[in-house]
Amino acid sequence: MAQDSEIARGDGTARSARTFTGAGQRGTRPGRLWGWIESRTGIRALAYAVPEHANTIWYILGGITFMAILISVASGVWIAQYYNPDPAAARESVLFIQNEALLGDVMRGIHIWSAYIAVIGAVLHMVRVFITASYKAPREVNWLVGVGLLGLIMFGAFFTGTVLRWDQEAYEAMVHNMELASLLGAFGGFFSDAFTTSVSMLPRLYIAHVSIVPLLLVFLLIAHIFLIKYHGISPTPAQEEAGEAPGGKLPKERQTASYATHARKMLGYGLVVLGLAGTLAVLLPGAIGAAPDPAMEITKPSPIYYWMYTPEAWFGVNGVLYAAIVFFGLLVLVPFLDRTPLRRLRRRPLMLGLGGVLVVALTVLTIITAVTPVVSHLE
Repeated sequence: MAQDSEIARGDGTARSARTFTGAGQRGTRPGRLWGWIESRTGIRALAYAVPEHANTIWYILGGITFMAILISVASGVWIAQYYNPDPAAARESVLFIQNEALLGDVMRGIHIWSAYIAVIGAVLHMVRVFITASYKAPREVNWLVGVGLLGLIMFGAFFTGTVLRWDQEAYEAMVHNMELASLLGAFGGFFSDAFTTSVSMLPRLYIAHVSIVPLLLVFLLIAHIFLIKYHGISPTPAQEEAGEAPGGKLPKERQTASYATHARKMLGYGLVVLGLAGTLAVLLPGAIGAAPDPAMEITKPSPIYYWMYTPEAWFGVNGVLYAAIVFFGLLVLVPFLDRTPLRRLRRRPLMLGLGGVLVVALTVLTIITAVTPVVSHLE
């Protein structure tokens, strides 16, 4: 039902704000419909107060990543109807999706590009959290959950999806997966070739891609969203250092915006992501390489993994493991290395230096891979 509510300001005045349920006038058909939805779902609860800066794009990057994940899942459900995880038929089924299935080429392209956008969005979101020191008390655990989400998106969802294409690059990626699993010993368990002889690796990775990884994503996303709601949107560095956010949380009188606006903007950016992924799907359709040849190693990985490919050239397959441990290990240590109350990046020289070194290292490693020819890493 449509109504106006009064939201108190810190100076004792009030402003009139349209509530989340304010669609339509009392007695009108849209108003009655909205009232029915509200009475059954309690959707008005989403109109809780948040800080004004929560509705800027920098603080919606996490929401944009979430929307990209949802788009990738939805498009994945479509193309899964045509995919056959049998190694003898997998590549042919991908060709069928790309060339013959109803909307297959568009849906496959949207699936691929929304996955790229999810990875990029997750990285940018973590960069924003790092710059604004939003990982500090009491939000250290949520930073760790975010690191887990980034790893799961990059090495769970994106990597297993690459293997499912079952061309030469996919096959080489799978062999890398098995070699790394052997290095991890018992911890490599499920992803090792010796785990079972009754089912080959490709269908096992398919199961991981469509069930295990999504379930883990749901679990971590629920934890991430719960902790955001519990601790509230983090204050800006200026607010924190000015003493406006005791305990790391802005008081209610300083939270003058609505999460309903945040949700609407997130949905709007989700439509932008869908449009961008659809456009890229048409202009830059996902390539399908030659059928896999176990005797050859001729491809580079996706550009997302270029920073790991160079250490592999230096140290062998172990280099992939070393690079991942260093990168994610440093991310895990961030909230424990930076325990000062300072929030502005320029006043945190240790974090400024660590972040700068990490960015330079990733950039240099990526460029080296981009300009060097393919080398053989597998025996």
